[in-house]
Formats: sequence, C-alpha cells, structure tokens
Amino acid sequence: MKNWFKENANHLSVIGIFLLLVVFYFTPVWQGKTLLQHDVMQARGSQKEIFDYKEKDGKTPLWTNSMFGGMPTYQIWYDHANNLTTHIGPAIRAVFPPPSDVLLLFLLGGYFLFSVLKIRPWLAALGAIAIAFSSYNIIYVEAGHLSRAYAIAYMAPIIASVILCYRGSRFWGPSLLALFLALELRANHVQITYYLFLCILVLVGFELYYAIRDKKLNKFIQASVLQLIGVVLAVLVNASVLFPTYEYAKETIRGKSNLTKTDDSGNAGSGLDKEYAYAWSQGIGENITFLIPNAYGGRSSGVLDEKSNVVKALTKVGAPQAEAVQMARSYFPTYWGEKSFTSGPWYFGAGIVFLAILGLFIVKNRLKWWILTATVLAILLSFGRHFPLISDLFFDYFPMYNKFRAVESILVIPAVLIPILAVLAINELIVRGSEIPKLDKTILYTGGAVAAVCLLVALMPSILDLRTSQHQQYVAQLQQMVQDQNIANDLSNALLKDRADLASKDAWRSFLIVALTIGLVWAFVKKKLSATILIAAIAVITLVDLWTVDKRYLNNDAFVDKSIYDKPIPEREVDQLIHMDKDLSYRVFDLTTSPFQDASASYFHKSIGGYHAAKLMRFQELIENQFNNTLNEDVLDMLNVRYVITKDPSNNSDRIQRRSSALGNAWFVDKVTFVKSNNEEMSTLGNIDPRKEAVVNEGFKNQFNDKGIANSPNAQINLVSYHPDTLKYEYSTPTEGFAVFSEIFYDKGWKAYIDGEEAPIIRADYVLRGLKLPGGNHKVEFVFAPESMRISNIISLIASVILVIGLGFAAWMGYKHNKKKPAVKAS
Repeated sequence: MKNWFKENANHLSVIGIFLLLVVFYFTPVWQGKTLLQHDVMQARGSQKEIFDYKEKDGKTPLWTNSMFGGMPTYQIWYDHANNLTTHIGPAIRAVFPPPSDVLLLFLLGGYFLFSVLKIRPWLAALGAIAIAFSSYNIIYVEAGHLSRAYAIAYMAPIIASVILCYRGSRFWGPSLLALFLALELRANHVQITYYLFLCILVLVGFELYYAIRDKKLNKFIQASVLQLIGVVLAVLVNASVLFPTYEYAKETIRGKSNLTKTDDSGNAGSGLDKEYAYAWSQGIGENITFLIPNAYGGRSSGVLDEKSNVVKALTKVGAPQAEAVQMARSYFPTYWGEKSFTSGPWYFGAGIVFLAILGLFIVKNRLKWWILTATVLAILLSFGRHFPLISDLFFDYFPMYNKFRAVESILVIPAVLIPILAVLAINELIVRGSEIPKLDKTILYTGGAVAAVCLLVALMPSILDLRTSQHQQYVAQLQQMVQDQNIANDLSNALLKDRADLASKDAWRSFLIVALTIGLVWAFVKKKLSATILIAAIAVITLVDLWTVDKRYLNNDAFVDKSIYDKPIPEREVDQLIHMDKDLSYRVFDLTTSPFQDASASYFHKSIGGYHAAKLMRFQELIENQFNNTLNEDVLDMLNVRYVITKDPSNNSDRIQRRSSALGNAWFVDKVTFVKSNNEEMSTLGNIDPRKEAVVNEGFKNQFNDKGIANSPNAQINLVSYHPDTLKYEYSTPTEGFAVFSEIFYDKGWKAYIDGEEAPIIRADYVLRGLKLPGGNHKVEFVFAPESMRISNIISLIASVILVIGLGFAAWMGYKHNKKKPAVKAS
C-alpha cells in the first residue's frame, strides 16, 4: 500500500488540488446555498406534478398533465432505476452538491484524457484546468443547462477511451468507453452526444488512414470492433432513456410535420425549421472571442455600471443615478453580435490559443491533424446561417443533423480540442524542443501574430465595427423611448463607446497574457527556466485567466439561501383562488408570461402552456394555427381551459377569468365529421362547435359502423378518478355514442378499456382522444403504459449487469498484468 501511494503521489496531489479548486470556486455551496438557475427553475415547474405523485405512490408516473395539456414524463424527469449510471451521479452529488460536481467531472475527465495521452501529471493538470474552465462550461452551469454540462464533461474521457482502444487496450479501452458513453447518454442531451460523434468520426477516419498507410488494418478493425461492442453496451444500458425518446421524438417538433408544408427546395418539412435551427449561429467575426472575451461585448445585458458612458449620458439628461444604472443594464446591450441574445462569449484562454497555434507548427503527434480537422469543421458548422455552404450541406443531407437547434453549441468540440493541442505543444517543447528546426522564429512569428491581433483591437477597437445589422432599428427604438432624436443618437454613441472600451480593455488583458506566455516559452527554450517552472507558471496564468473571466458569469452573487430555492416560484393570490376549485381535473392558461415558453404556471396547475424543447408536434401545430393572432375560444373549450390568468392593464395586477364554456373532461357529441387530411382536420377545427361536433381523420373511419352517431341529450360521462397516467370515467347513455376526452392523443402507450376490455382510441379534434362507446352504464379507463418503456427497462437492467461484469473483468486482467511485471529493484 505504501508503494501504491508513492507511485501515485503526483496523481493524488493533482486530484487534491482539483478538489480545492472546486471548493473555492463554489464556496457558497458549502455554506448551504444553492444556485438559482433559470432553466432549473423552469424544470422544477414542469416536474412538480411528477414529484408530487412519486412521493405519494413511491414510483414515477409516466405521464404528466402539467404542460401542453399532457406529455410523457420521461422527457421531463424519470428515475431510470434499472440503469447503472443513474446511481453514479447521486453518489458523487452526495459529497459534492450540484453544481460543484459538474466542475469536478470536468477536471477529472480532462485529467484522464491527458493521462491517456501520456502527458506528465502536472502538465495534464494544466490541460484539465484549460478544458474545465472554458467559459461556456461555466455559462451553461449558470444558466441551468446541467444536462448539457454533464454531457460535455464526459466528452474528454470518452475520447480518451477511444484512443485507448486504438492503442491496443482490449479490456480497459472498450469497458471504459462503455461506462463513460453510458454516463454521457444518461445525461440525455442528444445534441452534445451527436456533436461528439462527429468529432470521433473524424478521429476514426484518420486512424483508418494511418492503419492503411502502416499496413495495420487488422489492428484497426479489432480496435473498432471492440469499440462497437462498448458503444452497443452503452446504448443498451440506456435503453430506457433512448428507445422511448426515439419513439417520442418522431411525434415532436423534431420529427415530421403533420401538416403539408414545403421548405425552400420544395420538400416536405422534416426536422426543425432551418431558420429556427440556425437562430443561434456563431457570427464569423465572433471567433475572436476565443482570444479576447469581451471583443463582442460579452453578454447581452447586465454589464454596464455607473462608470459607463451610457449611464453618464442618461444622468446628463436628468435620469437619477440608480435609475440610469438599471436602465443601462436592462436596455443597452453590450453584446453586438448577430444572435438574439447571449449569456457570454466562447473564451478558451489567450495563452491557450497562442500555444494551440504554436502547436500547429511544432507538434509531431499525429492527433494534431484530427484536432485541426475536427476543430475547423466544428467552427464552420457553428456559423449556421452565416456560412450556409457547409451548414446547409449537413442540415439537408447528414442524418439527424436537422434535429438540433442553436448550432453554435458545436463549439464545445474546439473547447476540448484546442486545450489538447496547446498541451501537446508544451509537451513537444519539453520532450524534443532542441530537435525542432527554426523553433525561435516559429515562437516569435506565431506569438507575434497573436499578440498583434490583441494589440490591434486594444488600440483600435472600432475596427470591430461594434454595431449589429439591426443597429438603425435599435436607434429608432431608442428615439421612440426617449422621444428625442438627438438624445437617442447620444445614447447610441455612448453605447458604442462602452462596447469599444470593453473590447479594448480585454484586448490589453489578452495581450498581457499572451506576452507572458511567450516570455515563459522563450525563457524555457533558452534554458532560463526548468520544465517544472514553465508548467507551473502557465498553469497559474491559465487558471487566473479563465477563473476571472468565468466569475463574470457565475459568481457568489448567483447563489441564494436554500429556503428560496425550495420555493422557486412564489404562489400568487390568483393561484390560491384557483386552487379553491376542487374538481379533479381542469386546465389553466396563464397569459401573464410567454405561455408556451414558461413553465411557472405548471408548478401550480395543469397548464396548456409550458417550457420544453420537444413539444408534441400536433400541439405545436395547434398553437401556431389556432392561437397565432387571436385565441380560438372553441379550442380553449375543448382543452378544458377553465381559468385564464391575465394582467389588469389599469394596475398591472393579476386577475382570473373563469370560463364557464369549458367542455369538461369528456363529452358526447352529436356528429362526427370525417376529413381526408391533417390540413383539412386543422382548418375544419376552427369552424365547428366542438361541443356538438368532432373532427376525425378518415384514417379512423373503419372504427365506426354505418349507423353513424346518435347522441342522446340524457347521455352523461364524468371523470371519477384522476392519476396522471391512469384516468377513470363512468358514463351513461341510452344509445351507442362517440365521446371526446379532453386529453392529448398519443398512441405510443395510451390504452383505453371499457369495462376492462381494450377499445381502440380514435384521434379527435386533431389533438384529443375519442372513443366509440356502447349504450348503457359503463366504466372507461385510460392507462399509459408504453411497451417501449417496459421492454427497455428490462434491457437496461441486463446491460447494466453486463457492464459491471465487464469492468470487473478489465480490473482483474489489469491486476494480473501488473503482477506479472518484474519488480523494480531499489538502487
């Protein structure tokens, strides 16, 4: 044991430093405080009904009615208890509360990658710090995109496992690949996993080239087969995550449109609309933020303070100081790129960028070409609408690429690869610096070029333009707000000066960091510094550089007492009044927020609004066609919207409108109108009285007999028992009839039973469920029990057991291998 500690002293020391970094960065976590994140708050609103019933029943319901009239819970929150990786996260979080656990995973994952690359421990620690503290990792955490952050954190160890496989590791390589990929998939952020797949696909392509060149194709095939086994196992471990998601995705806005519409090329719509997918495209010039964080103004709002030119201009025209600061932070965006808004820049570290560029010229490691190719591809794809030549090629032809939005997210790939190349450059200087031809000139030329860019922006920030393409419209808005063209122009000019100041200050900052890094490298090459001091100095510079930038976006002020977190959405008087209605189930439409982009109402009510990136396509189409310009009251009726919450324009207070016309949980109709297409179904929906008539697609006509529907005025149907995934009704009708249920149609798991016998569910009124019911007194039960979830849970359990066995076998083989090693004699 003593020998083990001695052999691993450096690794343990590095891990100890990582733990300290995590503790110090997230100091408030250890004081019992919690990060108040927008997306987490939204998620808690959408999850409230799920957790209420989980606490009551001891198991998670598979359906919730708290958002968009109803949707599967496994797209919001589900425990996936049969999945091995489900239990790893809570074990880590028991010691390192979120979000500190994310940073720890970034550091350890990065360190593992560099260790696999055979980088000495302290240099590996430098690389791990550069990866972990890359600005957008922290920005994602601050925004509450935790599933995305976890998925990014597992990228480095997955890449390391792939490299292990190609180095001939037959046991640890595929076993660790299966484990880390299983964790990645469990994070359930398919977009990040997809981008990682593109990155690894490039790596595999290069490995194939080298295998053919070196006549080692058999080894390549063996390594690839082992990886394939690991990938398949990881997928099967996550069967309960992936298979129901795949099934659900085809019915969402990520799948095909139900309505016939064509894109610019005349093809039927499939996947996301291109304009929507490209909404967050990285501006081509914005990549300068890799080097100078505030070159494009940083984040959209909240940047300007009392010393800013905008505040001075506002106080000059009579605004009180405090009000001027508030206005400057809220209405004057320092970010001037082409995204609608942003939470901050993609910043990789000025010194790291210089070292990576230097690495392009001095690194001999063949991974360099993979890093360069994958990085360039990711950058080109991140441009989206700004560089359609490449983006459209992938969007139109590459499988699944058009399922994702916010294409700038692919910059997570360079955020990992650029630090790798930087560390390889330092390692090259240390290992074979004396062998590199013209090294002095290479350092001076690359360093001089990078420093010159910083100096140019520092001295002439206006070279960046500092205006968006919508700048004139913004000035017009200012003029409308202040009712004076001269004042509007003065405020606009003040904002441009502030943007210039932000860019200039950070350019000087980056210039200093680059100059220090060049100086350290030069001193080492000239044998004025040891390798240890070089690594330590660059590590400190990199940490201080990235740490201080990250603190602009996630600092101690973002944390709140746990008591505030436990009640993230305050209950209003209108919510309390609605709760006085004790009926089993009705819906609420909250118009005090952006209803279909906000889940706060879902925290208290069954809402037809909500916040989710993958709404059911039919419900989205209903929103777009029936709630576009005005609210279709008939549609609100059929959705059983009993209460609408609005703002009183006279005093801005919340008020309730009780809608007596809401049709209730179910009703019998007098007539069924059959239509030939989804488009006709949607258009007819706006021209009928849903109380008396139902619209049904002809595809369901075979469920009806020739007698038609004859509703009796004495027919009654009532909901007698409510559970999110089990609904029970009792009805009485003297004749056979057709009932419409105010529940969202989803045929991937919902089953209906009449007196215990299964009956076919018919889609009615475009989004609702309908049943043809026999006359008499009967009971109806809807049960949501998707077969995909039942089968995939079994698969997850079996695969998890196999994964544990595989890891155990790899450990055993490693132990046997180490025992066979000859003991090293003490000198």
